[in-house]
Amino acid sequence: MNSKQAILAQLQQTRVPDVALPDLAGTWLTFPQPHERFAEVLEAVGGRALRARSADGLPQLLAELPVFQSARQVWSLVPPVPSRGEDWTRVTDPHALEVLDVCVAPGAFAVAESAAVWIAQDLVPHRAGLFIAQHLVLVVPADQIVHNMHEAYQRIDPREVQFGIFVSGPSKTADIEQSLVIGAHGPRSLTVVFVGADTGPDGRGA
Repeated sequence: MNSKQAILAQLQQTRVPDVALPDLAGTWLTFPQPHERFAEVLEAVGGRALRARSADGLPQLLAELPVFQSARQVWSLVPPVPSRGEDWTRVTDPHALEVLDVCVAPGAFAVAESAAVWIAQDLVPHRAGLFIAQHLVLVVPADQIVHNMHEAYQRIDPREVQFGIFVSGPSKTADIEQSLVIGAHGPRSLTVVFVGADTGPDGRGA
């Protein structure tokens, strides 16, 4: 018996005692002002949160962003924000999205604790657009916000979602010399726009 076999044999003879799973029905972190908490965390990770009273105000709000002003190729999945450049509705090859300057996509809901936005595949036909565009804008109904990730997962049914992702902040890495680099592997900026009434997850004003 070599040393590898001896180690494996010893492991097989050692039984780890059973441990009960933790109770997930506890009291989790909540925030009196979830939208403000979301904005603070998003700014800390390199993003920005904005507000629009209605969808009709989105075009004007986005037109004030420098990245939107200089963009030539814009793919918008959120009316009434117009697209620019190609007719993106006819794109069948995701590789064609590599020229995107800005992708404007809808988010299902936001998470105040982590400043994350849940995006499901049925909201974005080509998910490559979320990662390959230079700048990403996510539009979320203001009343669709939860306090924490425990509440977030309660809203997701894995049986109904083939692909989904939580997005929090632009692409970033600090693996090289512990120096933070924004936009290393994906969008260089993330802007989240809350649209509609300023209502918290508990139906209260936020």
